[in-house]
Formats: sequence, structure tokens, C-alpha cells
Amino acid sequence: MATSIVMPQMGYDMQEGTVVRWRKREGEEVARGEVIAEIETDKATVEFEAYTSGVLRKIVVNEGIAIPVGDLIAVIADADEALPADLVSAPARQAAPAGPAPQAAAPASPGPAAAPAAAPREVRASPIARRLAREKGIDLSLVTGTGPGGRVVEQDVLDYAPPVEASAAAGAPAASPAPVNAEAPAAEMAELSRMRQAIAKVTIDSKRDAPHFYVTSDVDMTKAMALRRDTNDAVSSGVRVSVNDLVIKAAAIALKRHPKFNAFYRGDHLQMNPGINIGIAIALEAGLIVPGISGCESKSLVEIAAASRDLIDRANNGSLRNEEYSGTTFSISNLGMFDVDSFAAIIFPPHAAVLAVGTVKEQPVARNGELAIAQMMKATISVDHRVADGAEAAQFLVEVKNLLENPVSLLLG
Repeated sequence: MATSIVMPQMGYDMQEGTVVRWRKREGEEVARGEVIAEIETDKATVEFEAYTSGVLRKIVVNEGIAIPVGDLIAVIADADEALPADLVSAPARQAAPAGPAPQAAAPASPGPAAAPAAAPREVRASPIARRLAREKGIDLSLVTGTGPGGRVVEQDVLDYAPPVEASAAAGAPAASPAPVNAEAPAAEMAELSRMRQAIAKVTIDSKRDAPHFYVTSDVDMTKAMALRRDTNDAVSSGVRVSVNDLVIKAAAIALKRHPKFNAFYRGDHLQMNPGINIGIAIALEAGLIVPGISGCESKSLVEIAAASRDLIDRANNGSLRNEEYSGTTFSISNLGMFDVDSFAAIIFPPHAAVLAVGTVKEQPVARNGELAIAQMMKATISVDHRVADGAEAAQFLVEVKNLLENPVSLLLG
């Protein structure tokens, strides 16, 4: 039976996506779970896996076109299965031209035949650059590309400035100097990238819809840092455990014991998610994304460290998978690498909470009436008050604190 492949929704606020590259061609066999295309959203480029097996019988949308979520992009069916005639004969949707073609002026008088017009040169550009050029009304052929092989990228379009027209006649008089009391020049307008616009929408929606409250605690990371050092010395696979990996593991154990913080608010009920898929905030050049590590409840500390490193690498080179981008149930934001002591993060919808951690630094502490030096870290949990109350949030945060302060439990959980 023919299966319609539609533009997936990779994130609750996604409205459209672009097929950057088809990894399969018409007539090729496709296995369920096999990557068939790379899809660009406002925030990332993700690998799209087929949700059925068969033959890719028809590609409905060519590369580089923005398509609304839910619209048909391809059809997978059996090799000998008949498809509707209108679908078989319809050409794939093509990308719109980057800008209007210049019109040639009519000759003033008869003369020798003009030379044939040169064919417009092909402009190599990324899908997001083409979309941005259409929005801004810029002819891509006028933009100098700085990408590989002269490819026009998003920043090239953002940096493009139309050429200043020359004076209508040579020797035109210079402009009169502006009066002393002339108004100040207008403020420069900086265009927001598509990703920044998406981040703005998500954070506004979250702060408007979810009543946030915050609970903060000091965590003694002295033993955890020693465990991290010993683990990294013992592991020969090249995997390095980071402070963030310790926090992810502690959060995963705490979420098993306090499942409400792994749930979604759904109006008149909570959606209790069985899997603990922890998203980690990753700052890319274009903005912030929160892809996730799935199945954290069953991963060891070293496995989480390996998955985290792989996730960060693929987030930076644009090869995330759909479920990593849209299937998270809880999130962690860490600004410790920027020497930030503490902060409160905005909840990533539809999550119930987000854990924010700062840097680990040596500080004087009182122990048994004596002064000592410990490696301390501040942790703040932001919670949706519709899901949990302050006492419950405190219990969850204390659970994370105890796990990090007694880190042998991170190897047993």
C-alpha cells in the first residue's frame, strides 16, 4: 500500500521545513528507519528517517523549497503498485527564482541584430540563503558567496548591501552640508535570523503560558570532580566525562524517582513520559538548540558521555536526527564554561522543568565547625507551577544534589 511521506513536525513550534538534500532517489529501495532526506528547520538540519519500507516511487518536492508541515513531499510504495495518474505525471515542485529577471530595454531605432542574451548564471546557494533572499527581495546573482565553491550562505545575504548608484550626470554639484541642527541619523536596523526569530517565539510562548518558579541550591562537587578524574583516567576508549555528563546522569536518576518532572502539561492531565530523554542546550553560531540524548534512564555515565559528545559534534555539523530534535522530555542548560556562577533558564516547551547549572569553583565552606575548601556549583531548577509545587521542586533538586555529592551512586544507578 502506498504511503504518503509528509513534511514532519520537528518541534512543537515548527511550521515549515526545507528538504536540503534527498539521500535516496526515485526507484531506490528504502528500509524502515533508513535516512531518506536531510530537512532544514528554523533551528537545525536534521536527518529524516523513513517510517515504512518499500520503494521511493515519487519525489514530490525538489531540494531547496520551503514546505508547510504536513504537506506531501514523497511517496513510498511497492515496486509494482499503481499510483494515481495525476501523481505520476506531476513534476516535482521546483524552487522559486531568487529574484525577478531584469527586463531588457527596447531598442530606440532599427539596427543590426543584437547578440543573443547571455543565459543567467546558476547561483549556488543554501536553502536558508534562498529563502532569506526572497524575503528581503534580493537578487542572489548580485551576492558574493563565501561558502565552499562560492556558495551563497545565510550570512552573505545578511551582509549584502545594494550598490550605491552613481550621480545622474558627471560633475553634478556636491550636496549641501547638513544644517547644524539637523536630526540625528536613523538607528541601524539589524535583521533577525530565522533561528533567532524561532527562539524568540519559543521563549515568549513559554514565559506567557507556563507560570515559572525557581529553586536554587549549592552543590558540593568535590567528590564528583574526583570521580570524574578517576573515570577519565580509567577509560581507554577516548571518551571523556564532563561536568555536564555528571549532571545529566544525576538528573536521569532523579527523574526516575520523581517522574512528574519528566511529564508534559496537557490541560486537564499530565502526559507521563516513560522514556527519559534529556535535552542539552547547545549554543551554535546562529543561535540556541536543545537536542537530546534518548533513553538516559538505561545509560551508564560513560555511555552518556559518549552520546553527549556525539550529539554536540553532529549538532555543529548539521546532522541531527528527528527524534533527537523533537523527542526530549527534560532539559539541562550549563553556562559553567563561561565562568557563570548561577542563572535561571526558561523552560523549553512542552517540558515541565529545566535545570540550570553554573561553574564549579573552589570556595571556603564550613565543615563540622571548621573552615575548608570545596569545589562548589550552584544549580537552579525552573519549574512549571501547573505541574509541580515548590516543595516537590525542592525535593527533586535535593535528590540531584545528593547524587552529585555522593557520586558513587552515579555508577550504580
